[in-house]
Amino acid sequence: MYLAVVSSKFAVNSNGQELHGRVTNIPASITKLGGGRAGRRGLLLSSTVTTIVAAALAVETPDSQTALLEKYLKKSEENKDKNDKERLDNYYKRNYKDYFGFVEGTLRAKDEKQLSESERGILEWLDKNK
Repeated sequence: MYLAVVSSKFAVNSNGQELHGRVTNIPASITKLGGGRAGRRGLLLSSTVTTIVAAALAVETPDSQTALLEKYLKKSEENKDKNDKERLDNYYKRNYKDYFGFVEGTLRAKDEKQLSESERGILEWLDKNK
């Protein structure tokens, strides 16, 4: 079995008939990927070249960018508690406001002495977040 190879820029059909340009017939055992030492060497060479090119293209981050990132990380750590509280309050406002508003009518009707600790907390939250 022979594989048709084009020695110019033009294509060859699957039967080896040239469409344009000159065609050379080469045994498939030579050109088969992984069929011999040339295939393995080619694969090894291409993976080595790829690794070297990737390493060469790796760009180190400039010191100014590193310093800026460090500054932002430090600021983020300092404000973590504040940001977590804001996020939690925002969650409560979005998800519990309707329920607390629904319960508010019955809680306001009760005497202050009859309210449980959680009911007092709900009323305080409603007063604070209206």
